[in-house]
Amino acid sequence: MSKMDEIQAPVANDMAKFQGHFKSAMRTEVPLLDRVTRYIIRRKGKQMRPLFVFLTARVILEKKSSALPERSHIAASLIELLHTATLVHDDVVDESSLRRGFFSIQALWKKKIAVLVGDYLLSKGLLMAVDAEAYDLLKITSEAVRQMSEGELLQIEKARRLDITEEVYFDIIQRKTASLIAACCACGAASVSNDAETTKNMKRFGELVGLAFQIKDDLLDLGDGERIGKPTGGDIRERKMTLPLIHTLNKSTPSERRRLIRLVKYQNHKDDAVQEVMDAIIDGPGMDYARKKMTELRDEAIGLLAVAKDSEAKTALVNLVDYTIERKR
Repeated sequence: MSKMDEIQAPVANDMAKFQGHFKSAMRTEVPLLDRVTRYIIRRKGKQMRPLFVFLTARVILEKKSSALPERSHIAASLIELLHTATLVHDDVVDESSLRRGFFSIQALWKKKIAVLVGDYLLSKGLLMAVDAEAYDLLKITSEAVRQMSEGELLQIEKARRLDITEEVYFDIIQRKTASLIAACCACGAASVSNDAETTKNMKRFGELVGLAFQIKDDLLDLGDGERIGKPTGGDIRERKMTLPLIHTLNKSTPSERRRLIRLVKYQNHKDDAVQEVMDAIIDGPGMDYARKKMTELRDEAIGLLAVAKDSEAKTALVNLVDYTIERKR
């Protein structure tokens, strides 16, 4: 049994039911759209976001034998639809031809269709919540989508001048990455409980996990593992100011800092320049500093679970957090 199978075990039935729920949500009578959505379903990833929803719901419910309510499945499908929509749109923005090692939607069906498919998935998710009158779940997820858009635009704005401080970096990744995982955990809690404090606590848990998740992505892009469909050093090529780079710049001499910024800003298309920046980060304090921050965020997140009773779901949720920061790609 793989590590992911062990993590999924307490919610295996929930995940199995989710597959049917999600496929039903993706179904359409428009032939072209149906072909695209079937392509998306066949190439789904680990579906970690629905897993966060179900494990959080199980932790809060605390009843091993009880079936999760329909609201939990609506929450998981809503999150996955919105997440998939953002990935389709991201590939258009980034002009990426690959997604998880497979051709992206925009590579196979061109940009216009990819944008429309993303819009369709977004509307399907919103209508699903409205039809179920799950307005609290809709509010949580809509807030996440707003923050994700703000994070992307803030990153684009800052990338022009490369003046991102550590504080701004965390603001960007909180909006861009952590907000969706926070929504997963908040929706999972809200789907089985009416207690606002519990939902708030689990939202913060997801936010911390999301921040750690993004730092791990920063590290992976610098060769700390293997990536599929994304070359090592891609963040530097895209002029993204990651935590390892920011800390390296902060600890560099003024002349070293100016040189590294010039390389990222003006020579990011050259392999030797990208490699020089990577070497400066790897040989300097940036990697260890980022790992330390990631571990601190992980520990703070796990601390928030102390109020929950011990259970298989709680153990699996802790293991899922560890998986996100120990993954190799």
